[in-house]
Amino acid sequence: MSDALQTLSNGFADAVKTASAHVVRVEARRRMPATGIVYSADGVIVTSHHVVERDDNIIIGLPDGKTVNAALVGRDPSTDLAVLRAQTSGLDTSTWAALNEVKVGHLALALGRPGHTVMATLGIVSALSENEWRSPMGGRIERYLQTDVLMYPGFSGGPLLGADGKLIGMNTSALMQGVSLAIPAATIKRIADTLLSHGKIRQGYLGVGAQPIRLTESIREKAGQETGLLLVSVEAGGPADTAGLLIGDILIGAEDTTLRSMDDLLAFLVGDRVGQTAAIKIVRGGEVQTVSVSIGERQ
Repeated sequence: MSDALQTLSNGFADAVKTASAHVVRVEARRRMPATGIVYSADGVIVTSHHVVERDDNIIIGLPDGKTVNAALVGRDPSTDLAVLRAQTSGLDTSTWAALNEVKVGHLALALGRPGHTVMATLGIVSALSENEWRSPMGGRIERYLQTDVLMYPGFSGGPLLGADGKLIGMNTSALMQGVSLAIPAATIKRIADTLLSHGKIRQGYLGVGAQPIRLTESIREKAGQETGLLLVSVEAGGPADTAGLLIGDILIGAEDTTLRSMDDLLAFLVGDRVGQTAAIKIVRGGEVQTVSVSIGERQ
């Protein structure tokens, strides 16, 4: 038994040593520095959005102890991801794990470099959804990935490793208070590539405030669902206002999407919808109607 434990222990130590070559320190806020992951050899760094409190004067601490300047490429608060470009090249990159390789109960190592050396903590994957998940801010994340690792100060933006040393995702403490989450590798790649290409994540926009409500029995029969979204505010001059939507209207559908909750609406308003005209199904005066709305872009 002692030999097996020693072998396991040595394996974890080797994984941390290998991974430390692509873990950097990110100095972009007043308090303790955070952590970042080398995304590409030419100096692209991914980290947590919430640890990047300024757009300039960002310093990256490299694995070899040197420091270089970096600039913000773009950020996506809804998934707590930011992309930086450091003034360096020839960096080591990591091997990313596929989503289907990760299972509940797998051991996981969380790494951070808030100082000059890498720190590590061990836990397990404690929850993993089968389907994509919407963050509280509406960000689309390929799978909800929760661990029981202890997130030390400065660990946000650092990698979560599997026992084989592959990068499962990026650790964050900002998406859900008191819960250690990791942004899966697939989400990181999708968001990072979009930010590198466009500098921002496009998000559709209606210009409304809404809250879920339970429909009356008569409306449920007409709508074919039990809940909808009651409009409590309509922004003057916004897409909804221009299309004639009113406070008190109840949204129940958008194209082929049933709208039962705010998550449903946010899921519909993806970036590809910007500029398109969508058929929005509403209940007004007890009757089901359809209104055409030109989807705007959230600024």
